[in-house]
Amino acid sequence: MTVLGATGSIGESTLDLVGRDPDAYEVIALTGCKNATRLAELAIKHRAKLAVVADPDCYADLQEALVGSGIAAASGEKALLEAASRPADWIMAAIVGAAGLKPTLRAVKQGTATALANKECLVSAGALFMDEVARHDTTLLPVDSEHSAALQAMTGTPPESIDRVCLTASGGPFRTWDLQQMADAEPAQALKHPNWSMGAKVTIDSATLMNKGLELLEAHHLFALAPKKLDVLVHPQSIVHCLVYMRDGAVLAQMSCPDMRTPIAYSLAWPNRMNVPDMRLDLAKVGTLTFESPDPEKFPALRLAKEVLAAGGSAGTVLNAANEVAVEAFLDNRLGFLAIAGLVETTLAGSPDLIALSPQTVGEILEIDEEARRRARVSLPRIA
Repeated sequence: MTVLGATGSIGESTLDLVGRDPDAYEVIALTGCKNATRLAELAIKHRAKLAVVADPDCYADLQEALVGSGIAAASGEKALLEAASRPADWIMAAIVGAAGLKPTLRAVKQGTATALANKECLVSAGALFMDEVARHDTTLLPVDSEHSAALQAMTGTPPESIDRVCLTASGGPFRTWDLQQMADAEPAQALKHPNWSMGAKVTIDSATLMNKGLELLEAHHLFALAPKKLDVLVHPQSIVHCLVYMRDGAVLAQMSCPDMRTPIAYSLAWPNRMNVPDMRLDLAKVGTLTFESPDPEKFPALRLAKEVLAAGGSAGTVLNAANEVAVEAFLDNRLGFLAIAGLVETTLAGSPDLIALSPQTVGEILEIDEEARRRARVSLPRIA
């Protein structure tokens, strides 16, 4: 097995599961972005054959930390692609952002099992990505808790029997805040998710509900579901991860504790189940499960995502690129919280030429991505 993005929250959770039964796994390669020290620690602990740090400036630190371990060290994009190409039965694709597109596609081309924790592959390049999955007969296993739940609830059900698939959202830290409070929200407040422990980018996306918007786009490509069959429901407890409505009135729900190790374990052991003893849901202790419709005024990101779904073309690429620019600016205190969606909407509105494109290669998708980022940065001072 290989873990692309080993030093992030998904990568760490994956290796936590692997470490519980180390003799069952052979770790081929681990990759990280900048944290060479942690990457080396994980590579040594799990006896990896190769460790790759994406940032070449961190290569010397990685080399030094691996001295005497026998583990090969490398850096840069070429090395990331080589790590993703090394033969493995199962590959975790957990590199955050558009940077994960090329390595994940390289992993898919192995034709084995790819556990997908990178939203941007489907949001930015959904049609091309799923074509590659089909071409190489790859087993694609979604790791997002909602998509993993949908897969579990829909398995064995004919597509024509499914009336609607509803993804749940916690509502994030600002679910009960008013608009003025949200306008004044600071990064430290937005990073305090009530239920989940995630990286900064995903946590901010959860606070804006853009995360759920991106997941709608993911579900559309993963399960070949028409936009009208996709919906979102706010569920603050994060116990029910997906609801699948059948045409006969039945509703199937998948439930588990809000811990990413559950969907990771499902993908790691698929098509079987693995024993993870410390993750047991106690509904009596939870007591109450509540649900509500998302507030469109406070969370316009969902509307933008639905508009992008309807638009098709390269709208998803533009949406994702602009959102990454906006989230980075918010975390750097250069953009207000409510202006995140505003910058994304402005970029979409100013990019009909990009949206109309139908890219046929990864290179063309990345060109659209870069141009959308440029336009978002140009608009940033005015929106801020």
